[in-house]
Amino acid sequence: MAEPVRVVFIGAGPGAADLITVRGAQRLAQAQVVLYDALTDPALRELAPQARWVDVGKRGFGHATGQAAINALLVQAALAHDRVVRLKGGDPSVFGRLEEEMLALAAEGIPFEVVPGVSAALAAAADTQRPLTRRGTGRSVSLTTAMTHLGILQATRTADTEVFYMAGRQLGALASKLQQAGWPGDTPVCVVSRAGWPDACTTDHTVASLAEATAPHADRPAVVTVGAGAQPVQSAMARVKTPPLERHQAGDDAPAA
Repeated sequence: MAEPVRVVFIGAGPGAADLITVRGAQRLAQAQVVLYDALTDPALRELAPQARWVDVGKRGFGHATGQAAINALLVQAALAHDRVVRLKGGDPSVFGRLEEEMLALAAEGIPFEVVPGVSAALAAAADTQRPLTRRGTGRSVSLTTAMTHLGILQATRTADTEVFYMAGRQLGALASKLQQAGWPGDTPVCVVSRAGWPDACTTDHTVASLAEATAPHADRPAVVTVGAGAQPVQSAMARVKTPPLERHQAGDDAPAA
């Protein structure tokens, strides 16, 4: 008989507490201990008031709990309690260091479960009402971090829509990297900071003018969408709109037989 799950990794979603999934909320309500990230909504505590909440937040330019320390705390909590929740912002599998924490538990024989969440790229697309995929023009999406684990800024052009995480303080340099990667200077770019929160901020730019986004998004977690998914829907409609006469000639307006 399989040993009961002792640790549940839950994606809290990208912002406001009500963006957590139903399953995530149900599992959270059963927690005895919650190890939570810096960007999770404090209102989520209302779902597990009986639990002991432990801050293990990591922010790139401020307070941070080292990954080795988080792994150790997670194992320690799991050995002492029947139900531990590791609450991560966004989705645990997207830039959440999930693998390292799973390996730490597996090394101790501790069973776990992963509950997915909404990632910031999807919240930004929803906030701005701009689909990341577009029929005919946006058939592929890439999610990437602007900074490597060595602290090196990089950019690529591997998909019709590319979303860069953790680039808020490097927008000017990112613009240069994007052009070096082959993105034309007039390519649309949308920057959303605090996606999924009531105070989300959205600005529109091109690759060439991306540095202008630095001020409005200063000290706020931001995602940068480049390419097809950054274009406003109204602009896309105007670009592909077919005149009524042409539609009629093509048979689109013909009465049904």
